[in-house]
Amino acid sequence: MKEKITAAEFRQMIRSAAAAIENNRQVLNEMNVFPVPDGDTGINMSMTINAADKAVASLQADKISVVADTAASALLRGARGNSGVILSLLFRGFSKSCAGKTELNAKDFAEALKSGVDAAYRAVMKPAEGTILTVSRLAAEAAMVTAEENTDIEVVFADAIAAANVALADTMNVNPVLKKAGVVDAGGKGWVLVLEAMDGSVKGNPVVREAPSEETESAASFSEIADEDIVFAYCTEYIINRSDAGKKKDPKILRAMLESIGDCVVVVDDEEIIKVHVHTNQPDRALKEALTYGDLVNIKIENMREQHTQKVIDEQKKGERKIAAPEKPYGFVVVAAGAGICSAYRDLGVDEIVEGGQTMNPSTEDILSAIDATPAETVFVLPNNKNIIMAAQQTVELSEKNVVVLETKHIPQGISAMLAFDPDADVEANRDAMTAAAQGVTSGSITYAARDSEFDGHNIKKGEYLALCEGKLSQSGTELAAVMETMAADMKLAEHEFITVFYGEEVTEEDAAKMEELCKKAAPNAEVMLLEGNQPVYYYIISAE
Repeated sequence: MKEKITAAEFRQMIRSAAAAIENNRQVLNEMNVFPVPDGDTGINMSMTINAADKAVASLQADKISVVADTAASALLRGARGNSGVILSLLFRGFSKSCAGKTELNAKDFAEALKSGVDAAYRAVMKPAEGTILTVSRLAAEAAMVTAEENTDIEVVFADAIAAANVALADTMNVNPVLKKAGVVDAGGKGWVLVLEAMDGSVKGNPVVREAPSEETESAASFSEIADEDIVFAYCTEYIINRSDAGKKKDPKILRAMLESIGDCVVVVDDEEIIKVHVHTNQPDRALKEALTYGDLVNIKIENMREQHTQKVIDEQKKGERKIAAPEKPYGFVVVAAGAGICSAYRDLGVDEIVEGGQTMNPSTEDILSAIDATPAETVFVLPNNKNIIMAAQQTVELSEKNVVVLETKHIPQGISAMLAFDPDADVEANRDAMTAAAQGVTSGSITYAARDSEFDGHNIKKGEYLALCEGKLSQSGTELAAVMETMAADMKLAEHEFITVFYGEEVTEEDAAKMEELCKKAAPNAEVMLLEGNQPVYYYIISAE
C-alpha cells in the first residue's frame, strides 16, 4: 500500500514518463492525424517532456512543490506543438495544486491531476473532445472518485489509468478524423503513457530509455487525410520574454488576435514569459503583435502541409505498390460516378476510373493507386470536382510516372478535355488543348435540397429542386420546369450549339425525356443529346458547348 509521494519519488516519476514518451516517439508520430496530419506528436511530446527530465535530473529538493514547479517551468519553456503545449499545461496546473506541499497523499494527487486538466481547458480557446483533453479529464475524474474512499495511491493510479484507456479507445468514435484514419488520438495515447510510466515508477519499476522502435502496430493512414483539410498551414511557436511595458499588457488581447488569424491557439503566461502556439497562414502577424509584449526567443515556424505531404510520401514508400509498366505514351485517370458516365469516359479512352465526386471525395492514395495501375509513361488525371483537385495534385510528387493534373471541376469539363486529346501531340500541347477545351464548356446540374437552409439570398426548403450553374446556385423550387428555365437563362443555353444531358440513377426515362424537351425549348437551334448517366446525387448534369 502506498499512501505518500515524496519529492524524490515525484522526480523519478517525471523521468520515467519522459523515458516512456521517448521510447514511443515514433509510435505517436505514426498515429498523429489531429488537429493536423503532420506526423509530429511524438517528436513534440518527447522534446517537451525531455526539457522537464533535464531540469529535474540533478535536482535536490525536499518539497514536492519545488520539483513540480521546476518541471512545469521547463515544460512551458520547452513546449512544442499543440500536444506539447497541452502536456505542459497539464503539468503546470498540477504544480499549482502542489504549492507549499512537501509530499502528496492520494487525495492531493487526484486533485493535482484535476487542477492540471482545468488549466489545460482554460488555456485552449476551443477545446476539442476526443483528444488528450478528454483522456486527461476522464482519468482525473476517476482518480477524484477513488481518492474519496481509498488512501492507496496505487489504487488511485489503477482507476485513473483504466478510465484513461477507455477514453482513449473512444476517441476514434468521438473524433471523425481519427475514425477515418483508423487510429486513436496520439496526444491522448501520450498521456496514457505518462500515467502508466508514473505508476510503474511508484511501484518501483520506472521506464528505462531505449532505442525507439521503427515498427508500429497502429500507424495512421496519412493518405486518407487531404492537404486541403489543413486550413492553416504554419505551426507557429515562440516564447516572449516580457518587457516592463509588456507586463502591463493583458495576454488575453494577444490570444484574441491570434484567434482571429488561426486556430489551435494556446497562450500560457506567467510574470516573466508568455508561451504561444498557433496554427495560422499569417505567421508574420503573429510575430509582429507578440513583439509589443517583449523580445522573442525559441521561434519555430513549420509548414504543416509540407510535413503532411512528406508523411504521405513515406507512407507510400512503405507500402507494397504494384506499378504497371508503361506500354504506351499516354494514359488517363478520371474521378467519376455513375455507370453511364463511366462508360462514356471509357469510350473516350480512359484507363482507370476512381469512384467519387461531390460528397464522395477520394483520397490521394485512391488516385495514386489508379495512376499506378495505368500502363503509360504520362498519366493525365481529371479530378472533375474542385474539392478533389488538391488531393490529385499530391500524386505528382508521389508517383514515379509523369503525372499531369488537369483542374477539371465537373464531369462535362472532363469529357470536353478528353475529346480534345491528340495522340500525336506532345504532353505540353495536349495539356494546353485539354485545359482550353475544359474551360470552354458551360456546366449545369440539378439536384435536391437535403435540408431547409438559406443560401445566397435563396430560402431553400428540404426536398426542393436545386439548379446549379458552374457550381453556383441558380434557382430552387418545387417545379422542375421553372427551375430549369432559370438555369437555362444563367447558362445561356440559347447561345450554344451542342447540349448533352446526363440523367441520374433516380430519374425515369419518361422524366428524362421531359428534361430533353425543356432543353430543346431553351435552345431551339442546338443539338441536344440525352444520355443515361446513372450518377448519384444529381438528377441531371448538363453540358453546353
